[in-house]
Amino acid sequence: MSKLNTGPYRGVKDFYPEDMAIQNYIFNTWRKVVENKGYVEYSASILEPTEIYTEKSGAEIINEQTFTFTDRGDRQVTLRPEMTPTLARMVAARRRSLKFPLRWYSIPNLFRYERPQRGRRREHWQLNCDLMGIAGIEADKEIVSLAYTIMKEFGAKDNDFEIRINNSDTNIFKEIGPNFVFDQKLARGQTYYTGMVFEIFDSNKENARSMAGGGRYDNLLEVFGVEPVPIVGFGMGDITLRDFLETHKLKPYASR
Repeated sequence: MSKLNTGPYRGVKDFYPEDMAIQNYIFNTWRKVVENKGYVEYSASILEPTEIYTEKSGAEIINEQTFTFTDRGDRQVTLRPEMTPTLARMVAARRRSLKFPLRWYSIPNLFRYERPQRGRRREHWQLNCDLMGIAGIEADKEIVSLAYTIMKEFGAKDNDFEIRINNSDTNIFKEIGPNFVFDQKLARGQTYYTGMVFEIFDSNKENARSMAGGGRYDNLLEVFGVEPVPIVGFGMGDITLRDFLETHKLKPYASR
């Protein structure tokens, strides 16, 4: 008999105790910061009806970037590639009973069928924070400030990272820190953004990639046939954050 391979499925990772220690440090830091700012946790299954992705993101993401299958009931099911459509579905389901504004967060694991490389795997975990029910720029400022505060909590200095924002009133963000840059060419990949978008980049040229990003999407609930809610939020991935902490020798890599 041939022996089974001991490696994990391509593009995912085994978490031995030393890996879990780092993962738990990241998750615990995320939770501490966002809960101190009044955000409460929600969650959902990793399985979603495929249609909630095709409606706004189009067929390309399903055909080329997701793990999608037909279940035994002949239903199209997808392992979630992002959390925002799930959030929109959940809010739409209780649109009339929820008391806005809402400050919600989650740390889901997400799946995308793509070529594994540094900073990118087929499975990862991501902090998602969303502020719902406030249409003004103060909400944009709060969510960007939250992302900035998280970076500082991990021990990052302002010159370790750069926050790039595409917004007509970038000056309002400059009071948060000195490392905000207006970038009119910045555009997020998702098609549902309706206003401000931003991304956080590592300043180190050896790891010059985006670690977090988000923006405003006020119309996503419309696909569920309910009155829209203004929403602004962001996601921060565990893999690119690990690379950032290691590159800059921040805790828990400081003594290595």
